[in-house]
Amino acid sequence: MPILKDNKKYCYAMEFGVRDYELDCEQIVNNANYLHYMEHTRHSFCEEAGLSFTEMHRRGIDPVVSKVEIEYKSSLRGGDRFISCLWIERKGPRFIFHQDIIKKDGVIASTAIVTTVSIKDGKLTRGEELAEVFGKYLKR
Repeated sequence: MPILKDNKKYCYAMEFGVRDYELDCEQIVNNANYLHYMEHTRHSFCEEAGLSFTEMHRRGIDPVVSKVEIEYKSSLRGGDRFISCLWIERKGPRFIFHQDIIKKDGVIASTAIVTTVSIKDGKLTRGEELAEVFGKYLKR
């Protein structure tokens, strides 16, 4: 079920909680952990869409991140709960994930654009297999 937030339509969302070991010396979430949250969200989305990363690899399909643009807006802190949301679009052979991490109070902690490409049996492809799986989720 899509979630509407700030006029954005997300096709997938999952809840997380900050763990103590993700904090830096300032007691805020270290920047690299936001990328981990987002990656876990993309992988869970793929599984829900019908094709897990393990199954993709078994079929010779390896989606890889080619570019990440991330903006940190409001720090997550120990004990915070948050929602990691995404929507996806396709531009040629690229699948572009628009991802937000939103605190439970509605404040956006970070926003990112993650561009991926599909490798099939070691060669760059147009990602047709993934387009079939993601078809109903792709923003047009």
